[in-house]
Amino acid sequence: MASVSSSTLIIFIASILVAASVAGTMTNGVQRLSGALGDRSVDVSQQIRTDVELISDPGTPSSIYNSSDDTITLLVKNTGSKTLPARPETFDILVDGRYTSPSNATVLNGGRWQTGDVARVTLERNLTADDHRVVVTVNGDEELLEFRTS
Repeated sequence: MASVSSSTLIIFIASILVAASVAGTMTNGVQRLSGALGDRSVDVSQQIRTDVELISDPGTPSSIYNSSDDTITLLVKNTGSKTLPARPETFDILVDGRYTSPSNATVLNGGRWQTGDVARVTLERNLTADDHRVVVTVNGDEELLEFRTS
C-alpha cells in the first residue's frame, strides 16, 4: 500500500510541475500578444486621425502641371484631427503608377499643417499630353487625382 501512495505522490508532483510550466508559457505568450496589440492600436489610431483631401482643380490642368519646368503642384488639405508634418517625406506619391518623391512641401499659411490648413506639394516629373493619375498617401490615407494635360 505504501508503494501505491508513493507512486501517486510522484505522479501528482509531476503533474503539478507540468501544469506550472504550461501556465508560465501561456502567461508569457499572452503578455507578448497584449504588447503587440497595444503597439498596433497606436498605429491604427494615428491612421484614423489622419485624413487628407486633394483640392487641386482637375478642370484646370495648368494649375496642376507646368510644362515649362516639368513640375506638378498639388494642393493637399488636412481634414483629419491630427497635426501633420508638412515635409516632403510625409507624402508618398504615385504619378501614373510610378513613385515620385516630392521636391518641396509647404503650408500655405506658413505655420504648422493643422486641421483645415492646405499644403502645397511640388514634384518634378515630365508628363506627356494625356490622361494622368496621381495617388497621394499620407499616413495610410490615400487620395486620387485624375487630370488631363494638353
